[in-house]
Amino acid sequence: MPTEVILPKVDMDMTHGTLAVWHAGDGEIVAKGAPLFDIETDKAAMEVEAPATGRLTGIAAKPGEKVAVGTVVALIYAEGEVPGSAPAAPAATVPVPDHRADRVPSIQTPAETSRAAPAPTAPGVLAKDATALRATPAARSAARKAGVLLEGITGTGPLGRIQRDDVPTGLDAGPDKPLPQSWTPQPGPLNVRSRKGSGPTLVMLHGFTADSQSWAPLEKAIGSGPALIRIDLPCHGRSPLRRITGFAGLARMMVEAFDEATRDLGMVHLLGHSLGGALAIAIADIRPRRVVGLSLIAPAGLGPEIDAATLLGITRATRTESLAPWLRRLTASPDMISDSYAEAAMRARGDGAMRAAQADMADAILTDGTQTFDVQAALHRLTAPTRIIWGRQDKIIPSRHATAQRTDAAIHLLDGAGHIPQMECPERVARVIGLGGGSPL
Repeated sequence: MPTEVILPKVDMDMTHGTLAVWHAGDGEIVAKGAPLFDIETDKAAMEVEAPATGRLTGIAAKPGEKVAVGTVVALIYAEGEVPGSAPAAPAATVPVPDHRADRVPSIQTPAETSRAAPAPTAPGVLAKDATALRATPAARSAARKAGVLLEGITGTGPLGRIQRDDVPTGLDAGPDKPLPQSWTPQPGPLNVRSRKGSGPTLVMLHGFTADSQSWAPLEKAIGSGPALIRIDLPCHGRSPLRRITGFAGLARMMVEAFDEATRDLGMVHLLGHSLGGALAIAIADIRPRRVVGLSLIAPAGLGPEIDAATLLGITRATRTESLAPWLRRLTASPDMISDSYAEAAMRARGDGAMRAAQADMADAILTDGTQTFDVQAALHRLTAPTRIIWGRQDKIIPSRHATAQRTDAAIHLLDGAGHIPQMECPERVARVIGLGGGSPL
């Protein structure tokens, strides 16, 4: 029997979700746990993993369609199974409303996150027959890390399927289960996600404490035109935890990831935000023949001033109540950050080892609350056309870092935007980059 791929319930009050993009095509082989498709709700953008290994067949929902929770959107046939009839297409789709005012900045909810309160369970070792339960891959992984029994958890997904956030973590497993304060470097390459398209490829580098999912609002504004490559920084998203001793070492890691991700491509366009903007400058300086243009959103490294307290506050927060005030400093209007988004963001940061690794990373590049690295000389050496985009109400890095530069770069100051204009006003940013409505770079 094939494995059903269903649109999961990722929030208690969720009834529908918009299928944003498929990461595999009809007939392709997918691996269990690999990113399969993204969904958007009015509260977050999330990545859903493949529930089994096999051949993806009968995709029944197209990108942009709004689909009811529990709908079978595809089937996965194991090796040797003969594909049968495809699942029926979703009964109806409706226009997707614009909920930009509720988008969470810098931190996005991971795949299959739910606001449901987890059922209390006792710590223990996963049962050998846990695989017989209906649970998402993300939930099984979380249970293994937390050392809890899936049998004792009540699932909130369709047909009682256990979701990622039904599993207690260090945030809610009780006072006798402290968050880890240390971490161990992990092997493996940085996580790279890609989307096929036409024209020059856009390589996207997110900022500190964010991940590749944070580009979702801007990707929606860009449309389906250009090919995209998104790279998760070390200690962020799905990339491994790595020991960062300074900006130079971090830049070398990103150049290696850039080289591998673009090995079979010609020239590409770089887009970077905040720390990712500084890294985009470094990559373009080291690989000038590979970069046809740069778009930099509030890039770091152009001056020593930075609101390190906010970044460290986000990194160290262990409760929604302590995270929300810091998140609201990222935007021009604090009202953009709702309590429910702050709650979802905190759940995304339940991995204490990741928080500890990010805190050490911040200490290495923001020593004593100062940007201890400087990419101004590299910016002035760039020969590729460059755009610098900055929110006039940025409280994290002052926009004067851009206006003080003696450079040929085009500088765009956006009124009514803070440190994350790509999420506050993605359509405006897309137009500045030259991608609004899917037009070429």
